[in-house]
Amino acid sequence: MPGNKRERLIYLLRHGKIAIEPNERRYIGQIDIPLSDEGVCQAHRLQEKLAGNDIAAVFCSDLKRSVHTASIIAAKLELQVQSRRELREISMGDWEGKPFREIAQTYPEEYVRRGNDIINYRIPGAESFAECKFRILAAFTDIVKVTDGNLLIVGHAGTNRLLLCHILGMPLENLFRISQDYGCVNILAGNSGQYRVKLLNGLS
Repeated sequence: MPGNKRERLIYLLRHGKIAIEPNERRYIGQIDIPLSDEGVCQAHRLQEKLAGNDIAAVFCSDLKRSVHTASIIAAKLELQVQSRRELREISMGDWEGKPFREIAQTYPEEYVRRGNDIINYRIPGAESFAECKFRILAAFTDIVKVTDGNLLIVGHAGTNRLLLCHILGMPLENLFRISQDYGCVNILAGNSGQYRVKLLNGLS
């Protein structure tokens, strides 16, 4: 258990760009899509950007795009990557992999209902943002509790936004007001469960 109460830094990253066709917005969720070539380059830029930082441990979700990004960064830090299923992106259930336009046409009522209650509406076979928040906060709290020193966590756009909303005290309804670009860096600072955001959506 950690005994050091000095302020610690948590580098919360989004994985690099994924290999998916451009100009077609899709519900990705937990589909295990790898990094694109550009995403790998972004991970290497992050590696150089973070190489000189005092980071004690590296965590990530167990999806390929997160693991690959974390592994590239961790290699320069000479740290082992610890992947956790609980850090996965929000599950989109039956809509995963399908274009937005197809869902809007095939499930018009459900599409509108989700738009009207983005936080609590649960797609069939999926989880709501409210449910995902409990999952990601539990994982984050556990990681912070069992570690000492500065941390690096490679997450996803949705889960990062939920965590940042919590730390900033923002209503979840505003989560899409927080940008999380591929390969971005957020920096949290604090201790004992109290954190502030020092950097938001920073890019290498």
